[in-house]
Amino acid sequence: MLICFLVTSSLSFLLLLLKSRPLKILSSRRTCFRVSLVLDRHRSPVPVRPLRLSVKEKMSPASGADNAEESKGGVSPLLDLPELALECILEKLPPDGLLSMSGVCTALRDRCRSDYFWDKHMKQKWDRVVGPSASKVWQLGLASRRDNGDSNQGKQKGLLRLFSLVWPCSWAGERINIGQDRTCSLPHDSSVMSWYIALETGRFWFPAQVYNRENGHAGFMLSCYDAELSYDFQTDTFRARYPPHGRRAMALETGVTWERLRSPPVDTSPHDLHLSDCLKDLCPGDHVEIQWRRNKEFPYGWWYGVVGHLESCDRNENYCRCLSSDAVVLEFNQYSAGSRWSRTTIDRRNHREEGNEVDGFYGGIRKLRTDDEISAWKRIWPTGLLE
Repeated sequence: MLICFLVTSSLSFLLLLLKSRPLKILSSRRTCFRVSLVLDRHRSPVPVRPLRLSVKEKMSPASGADNAEESKGGVSPLLDLPELALECILEKLPPDGLLSMSGVCTALRDRCRSDYFWDKHMKQKWDRVVGPSASKVWQLGLASRRDNGDSNQGKQKGLLRLFSLVWPCSWAGERINIGQDRTCSLPHDSSVMSWYIALETGRFWFPAQVYNRENGHAGFMLSCYDAELSYDFQTDTFRARYPPHGRRAMALETGVTWERLRSPPVDTSPHDLHLSDCLKDLCPGDHVEIQWRRNKEFPYGWWYGVVGHLESCDRNENYCRCLSSDAVVLEFNQYSAGSRWSRTTIDRRNHREEGNEVDGFYGGIRKLRTDDEISAWKRIWPTGLLE
């Protein structure tokens, strides 16, 4: 009798233990597993799909009890982490991870949309091609939408739904369906996140400059022209719209690579003369850019050249007096020596626009002061001399 009683009691105790303990153990292990997935995603060079599971809390039917336990608590396991640990995790998330995480709950939405996290992604990807002129266009667009906001609220909501259809979640063809989750609606405001999304989806055409426009057309080699750019995330290239030149229609170029782009270095319209502030300092060997246009109807482009010696100079650096002369020689060594485009002279003291309808018109000059600016031109140097 005593033996039977002990066996029965032991079995009852074990059954009670098995009913109560597995859920707590599973919940603890699952919480650690989710946090590790977020961190492991950034140790691997390839995005890991389980992050979506931790964000959306998609689990197998067998884990329904675990979901119920977390729902009853009302707090995401990530929010149980110390403030600094959570911030470190969010800092390591890529843009699509931040956007997905913002749909988990209100607390994470506000954190993940903070400019603090998105500023880093803007600088890493867009800083070299998106400059002050693009920012100005973006802010003007926001101001215009705010002015019309009261009468066009329905249209604003339509734009948000449109953004939700084109935002790339993983840059590998996967997309987020924002319409099924109100907490994951995309912002359309002055936040850095909103600006990043507008650039990434290609819906925002921004001003920039393109080296060797129109697929390296021979007439534009070693030049840089203003254009409006739109990003194509599927090919990681850009579309470029060039303003009409004279009677020519607007030109459209596709497949423009990152290496051919830069933000405008000066705030000068392509139709205005740039006021040169370096003329008195120019000496042989300096690298420069000079505005040039075919005729008065054309906008300016920037062309690369080098300051050369006067014909009267023997090129001996100990006796060179080119700096003291009012005449400055500009050499364009991408052209053959006999070409009419290979050399021109400007007036150091009274330089304005110089030229004619045959050779074109030379405008303002910029002196290149950094190795990065010079190397950008060297990378696109033509394989042979131009005529």
